[in-house]
Amino acid sequence: MFKGFSFEHPYFLGLILLFILSAYYFKREAHSYYIPHLHQLLPPTKKRYLKSILKWTTIIFAIIALSSPILTKGITNLTEKSIDIVLSLDTSGSMISTGLDEENDEQNRWDVVKDVVKEFIDVRKKDRIGLVIFGSSSTVASPLSYDNETQVNILEQITIGVVGKSTALIDSIVTSISILKKSKNPSKVIILLSDGDDTASNVPLAIALKFAKKYKIKIYTVLIGESNNNMLELISQESGAKSFVASNKKDLSDIYTSINTLERHESERNKVLIIEYLYIYFLGISLIAAVLLALISRKSEEF
Repeated sequence: MFKGFSFEHPYFLGLILLFILSAYYFKREAHSYYIPHLHQLLPPTKKRYLKSILKWTTIIFAIIALSSPILTKGITNLTEKSIDIVLSLDTSGSMISTGLDEENDEQNRWDVVKDVVKEFIDVRKKDRIGLVIFGSSSTVASPLSYDNETQVNILEQITIGVVGKSTALIDSIVTSISILKKSKNPSKVIILLSDGDDTASNVPLAIALKFAKKYKIKIYTVLIGESNNNMLELISQESGAKSFVASNKKDLSDIYTSINTLERHESERNKVLIIEYLYIYFLGISLIAAVLLALISRKSEEF
């Protein structure tokens, strides 16, 4: 009968004991007078008992309502198809080059990338996304998060050369893996974007790929412009993903749209308690008892 019944604020129940102790130890003192036939003038004993019952019903049920009684009917797991993604973005000095946006020759590569990536982040409401940037070194700009708005704001603050002007491309993979390796989501992906060859990494490519396979992480690569180095294509193939080349802003936008159809797996995101709040019933009884007590007391005074 009481399965699932509990209080959100049980410590308020201690007030009941406080009222009982107060009623016992702090009784009102009154002078005694002997008046013949006084019993005929006093209200009937039953009415006095009724007033006492109503008084304590008002107090006790009000305190119970204050303690917020609840009935837990069950727990529901919210499962939905999602993916954990780390966007690894090149902020090296070469990203200052222009010409990627055919409609705006003055916009550099990094500004074009920011525009496209922001759109990509905005549409992935159910996915956790992390941000890694790399130049001469790599660093985490944002851990995995559902807070897309904050990530867009962080992206707006990042500038070319913020972590150096060289290209530590392989080191960025290792940094991205460090974010994803503790994820319990079966679908873990790195989207690595760069416009050049690796010139500053300390970690060998073989080691980075070994870690990616160990933690079952796919690495999708996006090359901006042209390069004779097939490293990005090799990285994607070895991790079981795909490699893309973007010659302009439209290509880049289409690539991220294509990646947007990545496989997803059901993952448990939140547990929701199904709770019924019962305080209204106890509060209602307390108010009814208080009204009845007031009416009875008024009649007694009129008598």
